Amino acid sequence: HRLFQAFAVQPHRTRSFKLSTDLFFVEKVRDIVGLYLNPPDNALVLCVDEKSQIQPLDRTQPVLPMGLGYVEGITHDHVRHGTTTLFAAFDIATGQVIAGHYQRRRRREFLDFMNQIVAAHPDRDLHVVLDNLNTHKPKEDRWLKRHPRVHLHFIPTYSSWLNQVECWFSILGQQALRGVSFTSPTQLREAIDRFVKVYNQKAAPFEWTKAVVHPTAPKQKYADLCN
Repeated sequence: HRLFQAFAVQPHRTRSFKLSTDLFFVEKVRDIVGLYLNPPDNALVLCVDEKSQIQPLDRTQPVLPMGLGYVEGITHDHVRHGTTTLFAAFDIATGQVIAGHYQRRRRREFLDFMNQIVAAHPDRDLHVVLDNLNTHKPKEDRWLKRHPRVHLHFIPTYSSWLNQVECWFSILGQQALRGVSFTSPTQLREAIDRFVKVYNQKAAPFEWTKAVVHPTAPKQKYADLCN
């Protein structure tokens, strides 16, 4: 134990990683990063994803005020009040977010969200960055054929860090949802909408930075990848 302390060795700590098995990993990364660095003229580049099964959790007892050794005291147990699904589109040029609330995350909910975006920008080409969820890429995409100005770009498998909206989901969780009590899905949705409204007032595009593994600790959150 003394040697471990003297040399700052922590054998109990581990760090996990996941390698992409996508055969077209390089091509897809170049495509996505190319969109970020050099978007097409007069085109809107959006990073889209959904955060499903968000639970409005209500603590069984009121939060205790700050005490010795802790900032606030919260009960370990909580009461669940259903779930809600959040769809979000992150504009890489402005940093602003478009949000939509749904009960589920099926193909029909995804297309309803996309129809709202298309209707709001009828005269612009839309380049949409997505993951490989089956609701995003059906075998016969009739909706995409009816919308020739919409271009879908899929990130490689196991590479969600390439989708910038994941950074925003991390920010939402830390700044708006962490440690907060909700008594209904409606109350949770209203809190998210208030956060989106305030966030968009000072929104700015992300600047990606390379994570430094040594000598600092590994990055723990998606938000740490962005400024």
